[in-house]
Order: sequence, then structure tokens, then C-alpha cells
Amino acid sequence: MPFSFEYHDPETYRRKARLISLAMAGQLIVFGLVFSQLLVAAFGSSLWLNALGVFLGLLATSLTFAVLRERPWMTEMRYVWQLKHHLSRLSGYLATLRREMDQGNHVALHLMTAYHQGMAQLAELNGRTLDDDAELLGERARIRRLREERGLPERVEGFDPNDLAAFRKS
Repeated sequence: MPFSFEYHDPETYRRKARLISLAMAGQLIVFGLVFSQLLVAAFGSSLWLNALGVFLGLLATSLTFAVLRERPWMTEMRYVWQLKHHLSRLSGYLATLRREMDQGNHVALHLMTAYHQGMAQLAELNGRTLDDDAELLGERARIRRLREERGLPERVEGFDPNDLAAFRKS
């Protein structure tokens, strides 16, 4: 399924991310304590029962957020999770994509553009900058120059992760 870049307000994303992180942590603490107390009350005190209670709390928290992730107020979180997933997949192919891009492969150029565009967007959403890595800045400039030479727009709308099947993982 193709991935399309979307715009999300960084401030809104960061505010929701903080709120959801706090809710998850609070829910994990509450569920962990409740399950631990129930197990200790039923079977007696044991380190293993407390650990099992925390594990069950983690499981309950995960299930709760798995159900809630499709809610409209989770749009930004869902998008960033997908973006991180796709960037992670692309990063496994970077050496091959760089080599193919240098040999004139248009698909590799498209995927490298998407990778750098996604990394920049992720940094923007998280309130960070990418200006501290000279190697990445140089690569981004090279990609921009290659796209310009071929008459391609500087940015891409998205990419198809299935295009990675044509390349060997590095």
C-alpha cells in the first residue's frame, strides 16, 4: 500500500504525543498495580506474581491503545507511527539505494528522496533539526541536484514500499 506524505501541525502533534504518553504511562501504572494486587491477594506475595501483574498491565495497556489507535484524535500519532515504520524499512536499504541512485536508477532516487523528506518531516514534528550531520546534508544536496538535472520536482508526494523489493537489503 503506497505511503503518502501528509502535513500535520508540529505543535499539535507534540501536545498530543505528550498527553498520550502520559496517559499510557498512567494506565500502565494503574493496570500493573491492580493486576499485581489481585494476584497477590489471590495467591500470596511473590516477586513473580508482581512481575506477572506488571506484564498483564502492559498487555492491557497495549490492547487498549491498539483499539484506540483508529480513533480520529489519534490521526497524528498513527501517521507518525507509519512514517517511522517506513523510514525504518528504507534505512535497511540505504547502502543499496545510494549505490543504485549513483548509477542512475530513478526508483532509487525516488526512494532516497522520500527517505530524506520523511526524516526532515519527522525531525520537524519532534521539534529537532537535522543541520548537525554534514554527511546527510551533503547527500540531500546531491539528491536535490540529481532531481533538478532530471527535471523532477524537489519533493515527492509519497512512495510505494513495494518498490524496495527490486533492491537487495544492505
